[in-house]
Amino acid sequence: MIIPLIRALVLLAVATLVFAVVAAAAEPERYKRSVEQYTMPDVVLINQDGEKVRFKKLLESEQPVVVDFIYGTCTTICPILSAGYANLQRKLGTDTTKVRLVSITIDPEYDTPAILKEYLARYQAKPGWDFLTGSRRDIDRVMNAFDAYFRDKMDHKPLTFIRSPKDGKWIRLYGLLSGIDFLDEYKKAGFTVTPGLSTKAAVPN
Repeated sequence: MIIPLIRALVLLAVATLVFAVVAAAAEPERYKRSVEQYTMPDVVLINQDGEKVRFKKLLESEQPVVVDFIYGTCTTICPILSAGYANLQRKLGTDTTKVRLVSITIDPEYDTPAILKEYLARYQAKPGWDFLTGSRRDIDRVMNAFDAYFRDKMDHKPLTFIRSPKDGKWIRLYGLLSGIDFLDEYKKAGFTVTPGLSTKAAVPN
């Protein structure tokens, strides 16, 4: 009686393991991750406060930098990306400027600083999160630098980029990340949510 029982338990354990492996293989990939090296253009963009921002200097920081591409009237991809930013800022507590969050519009013809500011208010954005616009030419240069050129709003794709200040490389995330996924990727990049300091890269008028 004991041997058949052991054999049955072993078979059950093997079947369970096989099922778990098959289920994991069948699970669709939520997002794609790669590590890239990008060269940023030295363009001047405009933030939600109407301030000129030297883009290259803003990103080449000693802080962690996260970048995404959104636009003010977006109702599909953008709310999910922005919710990830808002969640990270909540996790940072009172020192939200420890991480530099940068959103870049892909609709600069419509997205004025006032619209950017209104958009950020919807997500209760705190200091450390900037939404940038600029000329179509400069926005296109930025998109091309990230290998993320969108022909128009209908061509919009879910992309998030995390830059490590240690080596300047970027983690490229393609897909809609859950809040947990986003925080996990942030931690994988070697970052924590403890308080820190920031600098501002605004260009005088």
